[in-house]
Amino acid sequence: MKIIVLNGSPKGDNSGTLQYVNYLAKLHSQHQFEALHVAQRIRRIEQDPAAFAETIEKIRQADAVIWSFPLYYMLVHGHYKRFIELIFERGVQDAFAGKYTAAISTSIHFFDNTAHNYIHGICDDLGMRFVESFSPDMSDLFNLEGRKQLEGFGRRFLAALETGAPTQRKYAPVTWQPWSYQPGPVNSPKDLGGKKTVILYDGEPGQANILSMAQRLRDSLKGEVRFVNLREVDIKAGCQGCIHCGMDNECVFEGKDGYIEFYRSTIMTSDVLIYLGAIHDRYLSARWKTFFDRSFFNTHTPVLRGKHMAFVLSGPFSRQENLHELLQGYAEVMDIQLVGVVSDEVGSPVDLDALLDQLAANITAAALEKSTRPATFLGVGGMKVFRDDIWGRLRAVFQADYRAYRRLGTFKTFPQRQFGVVMLNTFGAPLLRIPPVKRWFQKSMIKNMVMPAKQMVERAGAN
Repeated sequence: MKIIVLNGSPKGDNSGTLQYVNYLAKLHSQHQFEALHVAQRIRRIEQDPAAFAETIEKIRQADAVIWSFPLYYMLVHGHYKRFIELIFERGVQDAFAGKYTAAISTSIHFFDNTAHNYIHGICDDLGMRFVESFSPDMSDLFNLEGRKQLEGFGRRFLAALETGAPTQRKYAPVTWQPWSYQPGPVNSPKDLGGKKTVILYDGEPGQANILSMAQRLRDSLKGEVRFVNLREVDIKAGCQGCIHCGMDNECVFEGKDGYIEFYRSTIMTSDVLIYLGAIHDRYLSARWKTFFDRSFFNTHTPVLRGKHMAFVLSGPFSRQENLHELLQGYAEVMDIQLVGVVSDEVGSPVDLDALLDQLAANITAAALEKSTRPATFLGVGGMKVFRDDIWGRLRAVFQADYRAYRRLGTFKTFPQRQFGVVMLNTFGAPLLRIPPVKRWFQKSMIKNMVMPAKQMVERAGAN
């Protein structure tokens, strides 16, 4: 059988993820595996109709498709995202419909779930028969258990293909009826009190509501507000995945386009960030994805820590739970305060005016009060993944992160570096193995656990 591998790495044959697929291809040489480097060749595929047609025809003639990709900023690379957009824009979904498919990525397991949710959703939208997601660690190929798991994935996928196994759709179709938003007058703009604000919107053709919502927000805020069209930011290409930035946060594109200067001088120096964009195939546009990808010149350091952020979207956000998790997770890991998300799906100009006005009020209050809120599992878990790998196996490559994490105290969150925790476990745990102490502790545990909190409640307002 012929299996097309859609390679989502900008590095083409040098993709680490692709080696996992090549390993399977060598084990199953009775089948024909062909890799199409759609991310690396995206400019030609987009601009040359013959190149696009050739790519789609190979997919059409294949028996199955494997989506192979490294993770870039909690999702796929911006170039891979653009290829997916082209499928829908040019109406070639039928080339994918009914084909068996699976997804494989490699990463350090930082939000690999959201990347696979996205690809699974795309496959369901294309009418494909999705068999399985496989998300190994980037080094699993080098250990026996990892290879056994990879081999099992390959066998299951090929068995489903050979037997015509039934598959279950996971994501319901997302329907959306665009409408034209004409904002009403702004009655009382909110004063940002000197806080520097950037309204960054994707001014792509055919998305008039984005510009209208951006203008409404600009009129709703008084102060230093910069209004920027993402399409006018000088971005020559997407992140190359070269890790040149790991040592000193120096990007190979330094001086070759305007992105890094814009990010440092505008995004990193702002107090409030408002990002606007239309929902495209279960995410934002490929332009937005490239914007996030290129910010990786800061590697894993939360350079936007302490800022306040909001997202304003055009499209059915309430039916995009994975997108919600992506936006919230991005903010929490970067230690940004996400004030809110507003979408034009309300379908009423009066209601949308009210939502945008309330968002402006909330942003102003949060920024002036410097309000914060605790991170959920998304932020806590995500940073612990970074902390452990930057302290460990990635330290030599990402030396800039290691220096930043030492400065920010990130490594102090290791339990073995907290004196109180060490003392409790060293001396307290053995005491609790003594029968009388154990019985006393178990009997009074609930009362003792809540007592400190009750004492704080009693002291509330005392000062």
